[in-house]
Amino acid sequence: MKERFAKLLLGEDMSGGGKGVSSALALSNALTNLAAAVFGEQKRLEPMAAERKARWRKEIDWLLSVTDYVVEMVPTQQKGKDGSTMEIMTTRQRTDLHMNIPALRKLDTMLIDCLDNFKDQNEFYYVSKDADDPDRSKGKNEDKWWLPTPKVPVDGLSDTARRFLQYQKDCVNQVLKAAMAINAQTLSEMEIPESYIESLPKNGRASLGDLIYRNITDEFFDPDQFLATVDMSSEHKILDLKNRIEASIVIWKRKMNQKDTKSAWGSAVSIEKRELFEERAETILLLLKHRFPGLPQSSLDISKIQFNRDVGQAVLESYSRILESLAFTVLSRIEDVLHADCQTVSPSQGRKSSVRNPVPKPDKCPTPREEVDRSSSAEPPCSMTLSDFMGWNNEQGESDMNKKDPLAVSDDSDKDTDSGKLGKLPPIVTDKKVSYLENIGGMRSPTSRH
Repeated sequence: MKERFAKLLLGEDMSGGGKGVSSALALSNALTNLAAAVFGEQKRLEPMAAERKARWRKEIDWLLSVTDYVVEMVPTQQKGKDGSTMEIMTTRQRTDLHMNIPALRKLDTMLIDCLDNFKDQNEFYYVSKDADDPDRSKGKNEDKWWLPTPKVPVDGLSDTARRFLQYQKDCVNQVLKAAMAINAQTLSEMEIPESYIESLPKNGRASLGDLIYRNITDEFFDPDQFLATVDMSSEHKILDLKNRIEASIVIWKRKMNQKDTKSAWGSAVSIEKRELFEERAETILLLLKHRFPGLPQSSLDISKIQFNRDVGQAVLESYSRILESLAFTVLSRIEDVLHADCQTVSPSQGRKSSVRNPVPKPDKCPTPREEVDRSSSAEPPCSMTLSDFMGWNNEQGESDMNKKDPLAVSDDSDKDTDSGKLGKLPPIVTDKKVSYLENIGGMRSPTSRH
């Protein structure tokens, strides 16, 4: 505790020369490093070790306790001894922290409970990465060579086990969507650093390139047609497209601000057209974020985290990013077991039918009552859903998440976007999708996400 307290006060500058990072970034790094130390070893679908779980709960409480003292002044009524009332100012926890910290704690509990649910499973097991594995030699696990290989019985998993895995997968996917929504909302509220703005070109065309600029500014714009024509064959190219679009949005927003009309940012394009171009770019950006939730952080996000000075936003961003990465990891582990089962049952079609992207479409997770009604009495108990923890019913939960952030939309709303045209776009997967916590090592800062 003394060591962590010292690092936070010194801003990670152990020389004491005052050259450390800000308190916000130091706290963000502390949360990220704690998660890497605790969850970095989670390579199997099994409960966390008792000592690691105790360490996580103790130290996350230490770090989150800072938010209890991030307050704002609010008016309240006070009644005097003589019966008169007067309005006074009192302190309370800042609104964004009061709303989101309890929600993130519940998501945290759901993920750990999900891992605990695999305690008594005996239908699949793991082979060490150092063991002789014929499947590995055939190249079936070349993209995850450092992980133990899941194995299932020769006749595959039982129906009960498949339903259990699918249910856990759906529930963890709800946690992923909620964490993504909070993280995206927090990042959107962070100020854009001047250093990022100074690095931008003077117009959107220079940022996007002629081809992308022509497609976005064309009279007839179709977002799914646009994405179908853009080269997204690798994660690097998708991230580059995201960086270009985010930069163009910042440029157009600054140009629409009157204080910049007389500066070098000004141009002959009308404000109305610039607003239209910005809306189109936002639509493309939303599609990219929704289709590729495992993408690394963009240049804009990295810059915001690095130069952010708001401690409350730093905690929300880092905590939600940690939970998003853990949910992504758990989904990937579940998908590996389902893939092994699919290969065992139908080897010729295993690779075709398996889903390489471990983040499925946002199916509605059934309530415990629906799950019990449609499953046999011998089925193992499942964890509670996000709706149960948050006190929502399913419909209200979807609605609340939609209002909070566009990333938390449902399948139906995906199909309705842009007059139903988005459904045409075939799913695109990147060559390599590894969670942030699998890559991080040592005391690395949170500038790399997955």
